Formats: sequence, C-alpha cells, structure tokens
Amino acid sequence: MSDKNPSFSDLRPGDVIDGFRLVERLHVGGMAYLWRVTRDDMSPPAILKTPIVQDGDDATAIVSFEMEQMILPLLTGPHAPKFIASGDFSRQPYIVMELIEGASLLGRVDDAPLPVGEVVEIGVGVARALADLHSQNVIHFDIKPSNIMRRTSGEYTLIDYGLSRHDLLPDLLAEEFRVPIGTGPYLSPEQIARDRSDPRSDLFALGVVLYYLLTGIRPFGYPRKRRGLERRLWRDPEPPIFHNLDCPPWLQEVILNCLEPEPDKRPTTAAQLALQLANPDQIRLTARASKQHADSWFTARRRWWAQKLAPMRHARSMASRRAAAPIVMVAVDLAPENAAMAEVLRETAGRIMQTAPAARLACVTVIKTNRLRLDTTQDEAGRNLHVRRLVDMRQWASGLGLTPARVTAHALEAVDPAAALIDFARENHVDQMLIGAGSPRRRSIGPTAVRIAAQAPCTVTLVRLPRQADLPEPGEEGVTEPELGMGI
Repeated sequence: MSDKNPSFSDLRPGDVIDGFRLVERLHVGGMAYLWRVTRDDMSPPAILKTPIVQDGDDATAIVSFEMEQMILPLLTGPHAPKFIASGDFSRQPYIVMELIEGASLLGRVDDAPLPVGEVVEIGVGVARALADLHSQNVIHFDIKPSNIMRRTSGEYTLIDYGLSRHDLLPDLLAEEFRVPIGTGPYLSPEQIARDRSDPRSDLFALGVVLYYLLTGIRPFGYPRKRRGLERRLWRDPEPPIFHNLDCPPWLQEVILNCLEPEPDKRPTTAAQLALQLANPDQIRLTARASKQHADSWFTARRRWWAQKLAPMRHARSMASRRAAAPIVMVAVDLAPENAAMAEVLRETAGRIMQTAPAARLACVTVIKTNRLRLDTTQDEAGRNLHVRRLVDMRQWASGLGLTPARVTAHALEAVDPAAALIDFARENHVDQMLIGAGSPRRRSIGPTAVRIAAQAPCTVTLVRLPRQADLPEPGEEGVTEPELGMGI
C-alpha cells in the first residue's frame, strides 16, 4: 500500500494517511469513524477519527469536526485524550489521539441500576474531570455514558469534543446553526434555549447520567422532537427514590440539585459538586432529599410562566464564573500551642468568604501517622482520634458564621502532612489555600509552608501571627520555636 492518502469516503484496513496505517475500524458513530492506527515511530497504537461526510448531509458533522480539531490540541492532563496530529479538509480530514486504555461507561448502562457506591464513585470522578475541563475554558456539552471513559489508573476521561465550546475560540456551532445541538436525553434547558455559555449545562447532563445509572431510567425519557425537549424547562422528573428505594436522601439531593431547570439553582461549579459527592455526610439536605413524586401540575405551570417571562441571560466568561465561585482551603493545626495561629487563619478565611458569596470553604487538618498506622487511634480520654479531630474541625469552622452549605470539614491521616494537603488541593480543584507561614519571631518561612507554596496547584496565601514584643525570644530557657499553622 502506498502512502498516498485514500479518499475519506472509502477507507480500508491497511490504508495509510500521512504515515498512520489503519489497522482496525473500532466504531461507526453518527458523525465519524474511529480507527486503530499505528505509525513506524509511534508506540503504542493510537485512535484516528475521520468524519462521515456524504452528499446530502447537513454541515453539522463538518463543523463539529472542525471544533474538535481546534479544541483537542489545547487540552492537557489525564481527563482528555492526548492530541497527536490532524489533517484538514483540503486533503484528508482526521484527528489522531491517544488510545485510552480503559472502558467506556456505556458498558455499565445495561447493568443499571448500579450499586449506590459505584454511582457515587462515578459521580466524583466525572465531576473532577469536568472541573479540570472547565478550568481549561472548555464546556463539553455532550456528557453521556459513551463519552465517559475510565482509565485503568482509575481516572475518568471525557472524549468527543465535537459539540464543545472553548471560551477563547469562535463557537462555530452557535454561529452557523439555529437549533439545539446535543444528545436529546442529556440536553440542559439552556442548551434547548440555544445558550451555549454556561458550564453548569455539563452538571445537568451529569445529573442525568447519575439518575440513569442509579435507576435504569432516563429522567426525561428520549424525546426526539422540540416539544418533548422543552418540557424539561418546567417539568421535573420523578425523584430517584421513586424508582430505586435504595437511593439515600443525600444522593437524591445532589442529583435533583443537578437537574434543576434554572442553572442558578444547580451546584455552582463542577469542583464544588465533586466536593459534595466525596463528603456526603456534610451535604445540607433540603426538600429535594425527601421528595417522593414529581412536582404538581400547578408548580410546573408556575415554572412555565416564570420561564416565559424570564429576562434574557447574558453570557459570562468561564474565568469570571470560576473567580466568583472558588474553593478556598484552610489548613489548620488544632494543637493547643497553635491556638493563636488558628484564630488568625479563621479571621483571614472569614474575610475571603465575605468577598465571594458563592465560594466554598474546605477546612482541613492532618493527623500525623507513622509508616504503618496511626501512632495512636485514641486520645487521652479514649475517644476515636479521627472522629475527635473532625468534631474539633467543625467546631473551629462554626466560628466563621457561614451557612452549612458553604463549609466542609476534613481530617486527613497521613505520614507526610505537606503531601496530604497538596494532594487534597489537587484532587478537589482548590483555587486558594491558606496556611500558617511560621513563627512571628523569625521572618523565615517554615519548611512545610515552603514546600506547599512551591508544589501546590493553586494560589497559596501564607498567614503570619502579628509580632508580639512581650513574648520571650526563641532560644531562651524553656522556649522553643514551633512551626505554626501547618495543618498537622
């Protein structure tokens, strides 16, 4: 077989496209073919995607392929396939990307309803993947089981960016089409209204996925006409517990929160949703958690009128949305000798939270362990040490005066406290971390604080105690200089 590119309408195994040899056709979708390919200088194999373009087809397949060609090369990290190469329509349109070792979530759909624990694990993983995607200025707009893959490493990866939007690129789909674009059962109300500016559309779709996996039923069915799609603008689904009695109230709370018709009533960000799902004991329950049936006709009618009379929504940039709803993490050492630093950290966290009403605060302390186990699992009074630290952390956080929905408390167990704090910040997409800088007597920063400031994947604010002239100097008899406020 020569290296001359074949016609994209007649590809066969063995054909070569710009050096990529087609080995096996893996999938035929509505808009594209997927092929396993190899290249002499490449190992392991990769995926080649080429559009299905036939006479009489509309332009959606072409435009969506162009969008993916623009967006995929800009994405980094494990939550998107690694981009390798692409070709344009002047010769042969294709995208070559990483072949992900793992399974699609579509393979679990036939087994629904899935165990609650598995549904929650999926929710946490996909929400974290969405948080990473949104932090790169991209809204996916086609979250569904077939576009969610779980790597063998356990991380979730989102594939197929043909319907996506990048905040810093032209939105060709919005410019060229005047109909809702996406997969019917998973479309958010704002997508149906042709608003492609809100990342909370992805949270709505994730809510549909979790509902489906938990109950085996799509919350809005599979409507194929505009009229059926528009019902979700004012009609809510039956609550999950109606179909699955094993659904815990807190999970119903989260799923129905994601499925709110109004985006402002959903979780503010994907990172905040992931934090909720990972800490179910700290979710504030509302009337959603105890619902047994869908809302009445009267409530739905009122929602219909509200939707008709609602003012036009104005697009906001992804960056401005994230800035308005950050996750702030404060690392606190609850030891008695560090009480002064704990108080200063609380005051600082309180000021930050006042300036961002949509922010969420994660209050974290670390229990130091040895290499094999906790140094001790009980305090001097015989109480479980982890539970006691968690209670103390919540008591510390109560002094902030924030609503329970805005605060979570965490007690981590770790051999290396600095690594534990850095990992927590990374896994939960923390935007800003507050930690104690060290002693007020020395102007140097403690080693734990230095390490966290250098390695944390977020903004780190070092907080100092005010200098106190009446304190004895370090080095005087009986006086040591602890490194204050390092979350251990």
